[in-house]
Amino acid sequence: MDNQANAIITGASGDIGAAIAIEAAKAGMNLAIIGGSNKDALNETKDKCLEYGVKVLSYQAALENEEECSRIIRDVSLAFSEINLLVNCAGVSVVKLLQDCDYSDWTKVINSNLTSIYNCCHEVTPYMIKQQSGKIINISSVWGQHGASMEVIYSASKGGVDAFTKALAKELAPSNIAVNALSLGFIDTKMNAHLTDEDRNSLKEEIPIGRFADAKEVGEAVLTLSQMSNYLTGQIITFDGGWTV
Repeated sequence: MDNQANAIITGASGDIGAAIAIEAAKAGMNLAIIGGSNKDALNETKDKCLEYGVKVLSYQAALENEEECSRIIRDVSLAFSEINLLVNCAGVSVVKLLQDCDYSDWTKVINSNLTSIYNCCHEVTPYMIKQQSGKIINISSVWGQHGASMEVIYSASKGGVDAFTKALAKELAPSNIAVNALSLGFIDTKMNAHLTDEDRNSLKEEIPIGRFADAKEVGEAVLTLSQMSNYLTGQIITFDGGWTV
C-alpha cells in the first residue's frame, strides 16, 4: 500500500501544469502527469518531478477522447492505492474575433478546456467516492466570469468550467470530496508570447499588484488549495493580483 498522497495532473506539458506537478512532487506526492502533443516538454516535467524521489507516471493523451481518458485513469488506479487529488489544467485558447472563427476553433477549445474536465472527473470520481475522500481542482480563468474580447470561445469554455465546478461540488460534498476552481488572471507563460511589449506594459498598469504572476506561483497556490479542509468547496478562487476586483 502507498502511504503518500497521489495526484493526477493534466496539462503537464504546459508551463502551468508543469509548475503544478513540480510543486506537488516537492510536497512528496506521487504523480500521474498527462500532456498533449509536446512529448519533450512532458518528459522534462517528469524528470524534474523525479528529482524529488516520488513515483511519476506519464501519459500523452487527448483527454477529450473518452476511451483514452478511461484507460489512463484505470491504469493510474492500479498503480496507486488511492487517487487523492485531480488537477485539471489542460487547455488551449484561440485569439480571434468571433466572426473569424470557424467550427473547428469551437470544438478545439471546448474539447480541450471543458470536455477533458468532464472526462477526467467522470472517470476519477468513482474512486474518490469509494474511498470517501479527495480533492478536485479545476484551472479556470477570470475570462470565465468577465469575458474577453477576441477570446469568446475561451471565455465560454472557462465559464463552463466554473459552473461545472460549483455543481459537482454540491454533488460530491456528501462523499467528503472538495471541488474548487482556481481562476487565473495574467500568468507569464508561453501562451501569452504573442503579446507585444506595449500590450504587456499596458496590462501591468491595470493590475494593482503591478506585475504578472509566474507559473510557479500558480503551482504554489494549487498546492495550498489541495491542503485546505474539505469544508472549502464549490468556490471559484480568483488569482489575479487584484486585476478584476
